[in-house]
Amino acid sequence: MRGLVWFRNDLRLHDNEALYQATETCDELLCVYCIDTREFAHIPYGFTKMGPYRLQFLLETLEYLKTSLQSIGGDLLVYTENPEQALPQLLAAYNIEHLFFQHQVGTEEAAIETKIADYCRVHNIQTSINNGATLFHVDDIPFKLTSLPNIFTDFRKATEKNSTVRSLFPAPTAVVSITTAEPNTIPTSTELGFKIPEPDPRAAMRFKGGEGEASKRLQHYFWETEALKTYKETRNELLGANYSSKFSAWLSLGCISPRTIYWEIKKFEQDVVANSSTYWLIFELIWRDYFYFVAMKYGKLLFRKGGIKQKPLYCISNEAMFENWRIGNTGIAFIDANMRELLHTGFMSNRGRQNVASYLVKDLKLDWRMGAAWFEHCLVDYDLASNYGNWNYAAGIGNDPREDRYFNIPTQVAKYDPEGKYVRHWLG
Repeated sequence: MRGLVWFRNDLRLHDNEALYQATETCDELLCVYCIDTREFAHIPYGFTKMGPYRLQFLLETLEYLKTSLQSIGGDLLVYTENPEQALPQLLAAYNIEHLFFQHQVGTEEAAIETKIADYCRVHNIQTSINNGATLFHVDDIPFKLTSLPNIFTDFRKATEKNSTVRSLFPAPTAVVSITTAEPNTIPTSTELGFKIPEPDPRAAMRFKGGEGEASKRLQHYFWETEALKTYKETRNELLGANYSSKFSAWLSLGCISPRTIYWEIKKFEQDVVANSSTYWLIFELIWRDYFYFVAMKYGKLLFRKGGIKQKPLYCISNEAMFENWRIGNTGIAFIDANMRELLHTGFMSNRGRQNVASYLVKDLKLDWRMGAAWFEHCLVDYDLASNYGNWNYAAGIGNDPREDRYFNIPTQVAKYDPEGKYVRHWLG
């Protein structure tokens, strides 16, 4: 049997359900990734959906995956084409009988999946669609999506009590490629119309894409430094590489699975220590799950002005104010420092993200969707569900049980940057 593995945000060999199923089921495989050209379109706010830092991380990840597949007899074919156009052509050209891929949340992503599934149904091609992006499998949480709790704590308590994390899928040891498939190369950022900025020496760390880099980070954070032991105490800091795990970038493209991190935490708890910090990293993985399931439940409401609460929201329109926020020129030092870190590195701490989001929607009273779009453009760890879920949360139209949560900037500075080290680091 001939199969096609459509890689999406699961760019790894280990714990990859689609790849595992395909190698177990098929005699020959085509492994494909489509660089969706819509990501490079300019949106009404004046910038592209995907920016240079995200693109660089993606291209590095694809290079690593291609090399990994080649080392076991396979290959990764990368097409700069929208998947609903590229995949039917490939399915037909190579007489594919079975398509494997991982489900993604998002209304645009769902529309793409529907078109491809419809094509497969008409042409009698089997499809296997997995839900491997989360810590807890969607079938294992103790709710139907329609009755998913609107408060995270209720979700967390129920899943911790009633759900278990599944075991990992082994990485394949061999892939047999379809021999007639024409190999191709991964495009460069220049070919895609982007100039990648030089790394900023002030950056907390260099995020490099690929499954191997994700494994290195896991090894470093858990075993070489044992920084996991103090994660809960340091996670709200602003400077340096090890105050937080920084796994989010590799999780965003599936260079590593949340299950892999979970089971490594369990090993750490057994071999080193189990404490509030080891639990808190699992807690954060559950938060990530929650936003994913919220996106599945609410669909297009997640992206509307009134959010999942469909709540009337007063906003003003002021392009100059947004531009000053975007480039870190508001005159509020703590906000500007965080926004410049984002602008020059593609990363910002969790504490920073909460503050700049609150400032945009509560102080400037601008449309939260502008901020969400800028984060989508910039963040090397951009994740649709977490990004839009957190912006809904910040705007008071999401899953926050507290109405009108507000971050008082002077209070935040006094608590998290009392000596001004972070502000000086980015503003000089």
